[in-house]
Amino acid sequence: MAGKSKWLEMQVLNHTLRGTVYTPPTSLYIALFTTDPTDAGTGTEVSGAGYARQLITFSAASTSGVTTSSNAADIFYPVATAAWGTVTHFGIFDAATAGHLLYSGQITPNQPVVASNQLKIDAGTLIITED
Repeated sequence: MAGKSKWLEMQVLNHTLRGTVYTPPTSLYIALFTTDPTDAGTGTEVSGAGYARQLITFSAASTSGVTTSSNAADIFYPVATAAWGTVTHFGIFDAATAGHLLYSGQITPNQPVVASNQLKIDAGTLIITED
């Protein structure tokens, strides 16, 4: 289960309750972390060794008890040119670098990435939930 960032919570509340315009991003990127980014975005993102955030698209939201959306396609990261460490969490950002954290969550099971590995996230397995 993924959690909404403090930044996104503020945008949604101000948009819904105060009429402040929130413009959603045109592209979303998934980042990998070796520590929990928390809803403040303070974790340790993977860097170097061929790593780059990847574009992600989501399926239309559906409701079956809770409202969810999941990644619409497989996500392939570049082949690691050196160890990335153990990937424990993900973050959804509004930019390929820097930007705002929108959602974050745990990757289960954790994924150790060594040189020559390529991390893949299967379609439909990264699920964002609103309740």
